[in-house]
Amino acid sequence: MKQLEIACCNLDSIINANKGGASRIELFENLIDGGCTPSYGMMKKAKEISDIPIYVMIRPRGGHFVYSKDELDIMKSDIEICHHLNIDGIVFGILDENSEVNIAACDELLKKWKNKPATFHRAIDLVSNIEKSINMIIDLGFERVLTSGGRATAKEGLHTILDLLIV
Repeated sequence: MKQLEIACCNLDSIINANKGGASRIELFENLIDGGCTPSYGMMKKAKEISDIPIYVMIRPRGGHFVYSKDELDIMKSDIEICHHLNIDGIVFGILDENSEVNIAACDELLKKWKNKPATFHRAIDLVSNIEKSINMIIDLGFERVLTSGGRATAKEGLHTILDLLIV
């Protein structure tokens, strides 16, 4: 079954995604920096007006994907808010100082999320061995991965993406 997820960062895009036949919404703010966690008010309103599942990005800031303890605490608090608002899924990615998947931090956030649906986002495109990392992400329990195959665009990384489908 084909699924269409629409990235939304404002109310109009949420309304249009619902009208246009989207299967799911990825909700975020701050597109210029690659997306960050939306406000409580935005999440609440999105749940009120949307008939389709909403996945919220859990990312305290733009830039790299190596987070401090304080930033991880913020991410945990944002996950608590998502529970409170009955958000359908979350989207995040955490790397370690070597630009590899930070298994311990990801596992901690997934447990905080109570292993509900989660997507590992484009942080995967910065690792040295994407195939090895995909297997780690699967083992952690993420249901899907958002990737451009390690390239700037999915079109450029299409060969890698197709290879990863076999993993």
